[in-house]
Amino acid sequence: MESHCRDEVKGPVLHIVVVGFHHKKGCQVEFSYPPLMPDEPHDSNRLPEEWKYLPFLALPDGAHNYQEDTVYFHLPPLSEDMKCVYGVSCYRQIEAKALKVRQADVTRETVQKSVCVLSRVPLFGLLQAKLQLITHAYFEEKDFSQISILKELYDHMNGSLKGSALEGSQVYLGFCLSSQVLILFKLILLEKKVLFYVSPVNKLVGTLMTVLSLFPGMIEHGLMDSSHYRPKSSVSEDLSLGEGVAGAEEFVSVSVTDITNTTSELQGEDMIQPALESLSSGNNAEEDSHFLKPPTCTSPESSESDWETLDPSVLEESSSKELAEGKQMGPELPDPFDSKPGTPITVQPQAASGQGGVTQGLVSGLEEDQYGLPLAIFTKGYLCLPYMALQQHHLLSDVTVRGFVAGATNILFRQQRHLSDAIVEVEEARIQIHDPELRRILNLTTADLRFADYLVKHVMENRDDVFLDGTGWEGGDEWIRAQFTLYLHSLLSSTLQQDNERLLADYGSPFITAWKISHNYRVWYSNKHPAMTTITPGHPFQGQYSVADVKLRLSHSVQNSERGKKIGNAMITTSRNVVQTGKAVGQSVGGALTSAKSAMSSWFSTLAQPIASPFDQNQKY
Repeated sequence: MESHCRDEVKGPVLHIVVVGFHHKKGCQVEFSYPPLMPDEPHDSNRLPEEWKYLPFLALPDGAHNYQEDTVYFHLPPLSEDMKCVYGVSCYRQIEAKALKVRQADVTRETVQKSVCVLSRVPLFGLLQAKLQLITHAYFEEKDFSQISILKELYDHMNGSLKGSALEGSQVYLGFCLSSQVLILFKLILLEKKVLFYVSPVNKLVGTLMTVLSLFPGMIEHGLMDSSHYRPKSSVSEDLSLGEGVAGAEEFVSVSVTDITNTTSELQGEDMIQPALESLSSGNNAEEDSHFLKPPTCTSPESSESDWETLDPSVLEESSSKELAEGKQMGPELPDPFDSKPGTPITVQPQAASGQGGVTQGLVSGLEEDQYGLPLAIFTKGYLCLPYMALQQHHLLSDVTVRGFVAGATNILFRQQRHLSDAIVEVEEARIQIHDPELRRILNLTTADLRFADYLVKHVMENRDDVFLDGTGWEGGDEWIRAQFTLYLHSLLSSTLQQDNERLLADYGSPFITAWKISHNYRVWYSNKHPAMTTITPGHPFQGQYSVADVKLRLSHSVQNSERGKKIGNAMITTSRNVVQTGKAVGQSVGGALTSAKSAMSSWFSTLAQPIASPFDQNQKY
């Protein structure tokens, strides 16, 4: 352990590791600098127990199908004073006959190896850019015993990155935003089990990390506790564990179908809102400190971290206490969050870098800005695993894991749908949500659809380049993240208002009800964030309904409903058949168009009957 501490002091990079595929032993570590285990040579295969999955993460499943690939992955900390370890791996394969020095254990026609960097800071894009160059040079040597270049890489990275801030260009380098992800944004806010699926791995991890980058400060400061899991060997595998799964899951999470019953017992918002206000008031901070206390440690050896979750019963007690002492509170102070009517439809957000410094969050333990962001989503057993090896499959059903945002390329993950709430099929640009109640909660409102349409138009349409101070080119990556920052700021500000039902309805009342009982919202609400006084409450795209909204709702319903997809496919098939028939028979163009019009009119009549009102909040997608 002392060796790891010394490495941490030197710089952000902990280790440079080479992982190869052995024809008998499978994936294994072939080189590490500094050695992964104290008092072991550089070519030792031994690994810390917490990092037993490292070879399978660095050399991904199905890698033989690609000449090269890139992997982002997270490893659990090795000690209590460490946080999540961020890994970047560059994979390549080369024909064995091309090697200048062919070692005795090379028995196959191709040699597969990965060079990876283990870092204590999430500089994914920058590390990848440097690592790809070194990996290319390492393979060009055609002699894998030449390891001096790897030692030089370790010294160079620690020298050039030491003390560097987590600037946007370093964190997000290489990420590409090309489509609206508002539904995914809300899914993660609800802390659901979300699985991304696509091949190759570089496309998988790029998409997943792009979505996470939409959450302000999440990649820079919000992933520190996102990999606190235990290897399978340290988890009991006897039958008693399987029998106790149901009870344990009930303890660590709240199912979507129970939300209605839970809120009815608490008498809806009338009970929850005053209780939350009493927690954030700060008047009884000492009294409530036994409900919220910072962690003494966050050890992977413990199935539960030391964070005290805000239990709804605590909120009830606080609410009744506030009501009982209401007469002693004195004159009511003016509300610092008075809603200002006439919020403009579009607002140019301020640059994220202008938010000032970050401070240690009292409850979350994360480094937060003055708005209380990043939200404490990836804490208390909610994992972020950009890539999951097949050997980690047990984590999806581990009773100590309350949720996850994970990526996989193996089809076995996708086939076991019962282990996740939503599966994101990246290649098909489709989100499969299994629970009808969760689909209803995530149904986008008219204001949400306006927001999504605004983003898509600015990204996809050809328009004159407009450079904005702080957020870069209009329609670019930083600009899109600024829009989501504004969206989240406005959402949080709206929850602080009195008589805020109208404001929150623009975000979806079912979604707000579900989000308010999530861990990340309760932690955020338990602290005061004075900077929120500068945020105008209300949806950025609130406003009166118009004909354009009808078109948006209809388009959204057709594109996302199963019936709409079938109609769209049928229309394409009909058009193709008409064209083919016209060529074969020699029909005139006018006759073909008449036949197509007649065939499609029947489909439109089918479309018009079952689709609900454009503003029906229960419409499934």
